[in-house]
Amino acid sequence: MDASRIRAGRRGAAAVVLLCAAVLLPGCSDPLSSARKGGPTSQAALTLPEVDLQDRYQKVIKDVLPSVVQLRAGQSLGSGVVYDDGGHIVTNAHVVGAEKTFEVTTASSEEPLTAKLVYSYPEQDLAVIKLERVPQGLRPAVFGGSDEVEVGQIVLAMGSPLGLSSSVTQGIVSATGRTVSEGGEEGGTGATLTDMVQTSAAINPGNSGGALVNLDGRVIGIPTLGATDPGIQGGAAPGIGFAIPASMVRTVAGQIIGSGKVTDSGRAALGVTVRTVVDDGLRPAGAAVVTVEAGGPAAKAGLRAGDVITRLGDTPTGSTTELAQALAAKEPGARTTVTYQRSGTGHTAPVTLGEQ
Repeated sequence: MDASRIRAGRRGAAAVVLLCAAVLLPGCSDPLSSARKGGPTSQAALTLPEVDLQDRYQKVIKDVLPSVVQLRAGQSLGSGVVYDDGGHIVTNAHVVGAEKTFEVTTASSEEPLTAKLVYSYPEQDLAVIKLERVPQGLRPAVFGGSDEVEVGQIVLAMGSPLGLSSSVTQGIVSATGRTVSEGGEEGGTGATLTDMVQTSAAINPGNSGGALVNLDGRVIGIPTLGATDPGIQGGAAPGIGFAIPASMVRTVAGQIIGSGKVTDSGRAALGVTVRTVVDDGLRPAGAAVVTVEAGGPAAKAGLRAGDVITRLGDTPTGSTTELAQALAAKEPGARTTVTYQRSGTGHTAPVTLGEQ
């Protein structure tokens, strides 16, 4: 299935591409069958684990939901998570957009509070804002690490889908380590995001910037993307959502709060802006260089505007998305080769990647 994802924070669709495989699962056995047949299983034994799980859900919601806020950026609504007791709130860059001032509704505030942008980092689709006045009882969330994320674990997504504040949905971690690319149209950041957490918890417009939480009450991700499938009426592909891992959130937010910007992104770059070009059959044929950063990796490798990058190392780059994904798989300082076309002639040059 060829699926495209949309941003979950704003109502506009920022398309991204993901290849998915559908798998049929065998039917499940009836947990009550032994009781119906007169077996030893009792109704009390069956319901006790359910009661324990419900208690854990309710405890996590009680502990974490007060740390999740509703955020209004201009005419758009999104979510945010209280990062510290100084009033810093982390959210998505596509939620804040081009706005500098925001209205924030916290669990302890009857009226919206004013917050100002500290810094937006579209390359990782993260941003930090700060409340001008920190209300009494503001509760920071506890952020986990990548070692706390396992496929199959139960998670809760908390946020303000469709403007419905303090909403909670439930699912599991479906996969880890996903690489997704967000479109740049209609307010999208155009970012290629690595190591994303895939979840079956419902991610809807307004959930972006909220919290994906495990049953220990720790935030393991920031919900960012919900999936759509062009083959489905309405486009929504239920059960496929993506969250930026908490380890990346801590890295980026920590730098922003500490120095007012991101000083060490850990993201490789060529130092070019590019656009996708197509062949005579209208198929993507490469990433055409629009501008080259003076003194950057591409400039040092001899690239110039008009060249069409077709491969980075051994990875074909038939589009801007594929080039971004190839760079996302590498680290700053890595040495590789760049293959490109210039006036119909192929060239290959060594390049040392820089930092985005």
